[in-house]
Parts: sequence; C-alpha cells; structure tokens
Amino acid sequence: MSGTSLDGVDGVLVQFDDGAGAAGRVLADASVVMPAPLRDALLALQQPGNDELHRAAQAGAALADLYATVVQRLLTAATLTPAEVAAIGAHGQTVRHMPPGHPRLRPDEAPYTLQLLAPARLAEATSITVVADFRSRDIAAGGQGAPLVPAFHRAAFGRAGEALAVVNIGGIANLTAMRADGGVRGLDTGPGNVLLDGWCERHTGARYDADGAWSRTGRVLPALLAELLADPYFHRTGARSTGRDHFHLGWLDAALARHGPARPADVQATLVALTAETIARAVLGADWGGEAPRRVLVCGGGAHNGALLDALRARLPSITVETTASAGWPPQWVEAAAFAWLAREALCGRFGNVPDVTGARGPRLLGAIYPVG
Repeated sequence: MSGTSLDGVDGVLVQFDDGAGAAGRVLADASVVMPAPLRDALLALQQPGNDELHRAAQAGAALADLYATVVQRLLTAATLTPAEVAAIGAHGQTVRHMPPGHPRLRPDEAPYTLQLLAPARLAEATSITVVADFRSRDIAAGGQGAPLVPAFHRAAFGRAGEALAVVNIGGIANLTAMRADGGVRGLDTGPGNVLLDGWCERHTGARYDADGAWSRTGRVLPALLAELLADPYFHRTGARSTGRDHFHLGWLDAALARHGPARPADVQATLVALTAETIARAVLGADWGGEAPRRVLVCGGGAHNGALLDALRARLPSITVETTASAGWPPQWVEAAAFAWLAREALCGRFGNVPDVTGARGPRLLGAIYPVG
C-alpha cells in the first residue's frame, strides 16, 4: 500500500483461514521510504501537465519495482517462496479521484478514479499473481470507489452487539461506523495528514511533523478554521470520498489569502484542529442506529501524531480514542492488510465493497487479476 501521504510503501504478509470474512494473521511486515524522484513525479501527476501519459507510465513502472522490493523483503522475513503466496493485493498510487459529485466534473463527464501501477510488471518481477485496480468497478456501479476498507474493518474489529468506529488517518481520513446491529457505514471525512505534511515540509523541510511537536508550538486560529470548514465537501450528505486533487496546499493557500497573514506554526495547529474536527463531526453524525460507539480505533500514519490524537480526544470526551494496537493490529499494518484481504476476496469470487458506504448500486467483486505464468 502506498497512500495519499506519499511517504513510502507498506506491505504485510497475511495468512488467511478458510472461513469467509476472516481477517487473517500477519506473518511479516516491511516498509520502504518513497524515493524523492518518484515522490516528486507522483506529486506532479496530481495536476495536469505536459507528456502525462509517458510520465504516468514511467511512474507506474517505478512504483511496481518498489512494490516488488517490499514483496521480496516480506518473503525473506517469512522464509517463503513466491510459489507459497496466493496473490499480491496491490493498491497502486491514486493520482486522480473524481467520483460522482466531484465539483470538477461536468454533468456530461464520466466519473473515474486512477491508481497508477504496472501490475503485469509486478507479477513478472515477483512470479506471484497480482490483484490490482480495486476501485474502478465500484465507480462503474455508481459508487464513490472509496472508502473500501470498511469491509475489512468489520472482519478485523467488528463484534456482535457492539458499536465501534474505526478511523484511518492517512493523507485522507476515512471513517468506518460499525453499528451494534451489524450495519456498516463509512465515508472519507476529509484531509488527514495531506495538509499537515505538506505545510510542515514547506516551512521546516521535514516530510511530517513528528508526534505533532511543531503544531504544539502554535495556537488554533478560529477564523481560519471556520474558513476551512466552510468548504462544501464538509457539508455534503450521503456517500462521499475525496483526495489530494481537492485538498492540497493550493486549497490551503486560497483560504489563507482570504484570511490574511498567519504564523506557520499557528496554521499547523489549525490544520490539526481541522482534521480532528472533521473526524469528530463524522463520528458524531454517523447513523449509529440508536447506540453510539464507546470506542474509536485509529490507524494509519495519523495514529502516531500525539497532538492530533489529543485534539480528537478533546473533541470526543465521552468516547475512548485509542489506536488499533489495542485490538492487536499495529496502525501501520491495517490498510495494507485490508488490500491483502480484498485480494483474497477477489480470488474467492466474493464481493468486496459495502454499497451502504460507497453508494454503489450493489455489491461488486473488486479487482483485476493478473495471473502468474
């Protein structure tokens, strides 16, 4: 998995039981940092530019090679051969996400989502079947194509009779709301780390604000926070998803131009408040069927930002906020494991989306399969 934050590639090797829906057991994990040239190439492809097709093809191939490095590290750590692995679930790198309702889509234009990768190259490099392109079938069925992790969250964390929220804070944050009656809802809440990381790198040179330390030196600017929260995305109802093509530093710069000058550390503190506020609103506003959750489990890179977790706890004082490590899943494992799980579901011919989450017309089998050999 390489997410919106573009900080690296995370991989897990998961062993599944035969039972449908089982979350699996992690045998090994590995991560590699995203090389700066590839990261810059992928960032450039977030916006229109010259020779996009060639640049996209080259970036997809380079990403496949990086995925192959992670796969080899996993095999070495677990002392397994490629023949012992059923498949690689490879998400690819989202460079455009324009689902139904996206403000940049004209009424006569088709919605789409694009995750760059070269799955055939990955299959050749690893001698393992690859399952990729998980989102496009849900889009074709009228859905948002995201979030896709709620089905896995239900398998990994769901308990009969318990309402539970799981929040993945990657570049974009998403919520899975598991009701006590077994129903599942979910949505992208808005920016997670994407603005925090970008603003931090612009002003400090660091790719991210470790533990939120820099943000703690600033103060929240209420007028700027209100300006950011006025974005129409936060007021949409029903299924919704978003990405870096909507929430990026240009979006923030436009809000700052309207607000006026501000200390960089104060902006960082305000961005922490924005992420916490939009997550909290989604948790409190979800359809819980009458029984609110007592716990929120947090995964993704944002789970390591102490300032962000503190802000979320302050906004949800009656709910316990803790990381997924408390449920036996280190935060950095969860999203990669979700796409391993979705690959397993595809190989078994089982549906992977949750229509109540994405808004698709019905359940769909997700992923294109590239068999080895």
